[in-house]
Amino acid sequence: MSTPEGIVVPGLGATQRRLLELLKRGGECTLARLEEEIRLNRETLRIHLKSLAAQGLVERAGVQRGGPGRPHVLYRLTAAGEALFPRREGELLGELASFLLAEGRSDLLEEFFSDRLARKREEAERQLAGLRGRARLERIAAFLSEEGFVAEVTDTADGPRLRLSHCPLRGLVAVSDLPCRFELSLIEALAGDQLDREAFIPEGSHACVYAPASPPAPRRRGAGRRPG
Repeated sequence: MSTPEGIVVPGLGATQRRLLELLKRGGECTLARLEEEIRLNRETLRIHLKSLAAQGLVERAGVQRGGPGRPHVLYRLTAAGEALFPRREGELLGELASFLLAEGRSDLLEEFFSDRLARKREEAERQLAGLRGRARLERIAAFLSEEGFVAEVTDTADGPRLRLSHCPLRGLVAVSDLPCRFELSLIEALAGDQLDREAFIPEGSHACVYAPASPPAPRRRGAGRRPG
């Protein structure tokens, strides 16, 4: 019995990975179809499917009617189950950015990210309406997490920090710093304040960390005067 390559989830055994592959190939499958393919008894398969359902990877998709006897339950992958299979969007996006830069069309990337920034800001502002202070920062973190950044607000002796523990655009960041620049612009626009980036994933940190920008140091009396 072969198992699919690329499905790596702690706690999943070969049989459960095989079930996921069969559901991926078949779209929707009955228990009888799975039993025929894997050649395990039905009760054992039910236990595996129940476990996969508890992990949010498999769900019931209705029933299949036709012929004598009771209708057969159909099983399918959830969105989380689909996400276990290898995807190449990030790699392809990085290649596209490399091509545009090599062709001297960085303006197209700038235009794309500028448009994306405007759309994301408008979307986020609707969620942030009426929020101020810590509540607004927490909601910004929630919005960024929905975008794949695994964001949270952490407390330090110097005040709260916005921490982004994942970069969903690493393939593109390896080619251009545009995503990072527009990410900072978006967060500053939502927070309504300038920010300092205290840590940066592309520089080897485990997270990107943002803090309110430090106020400029006061000028010393007489600084900048020409000597008389």
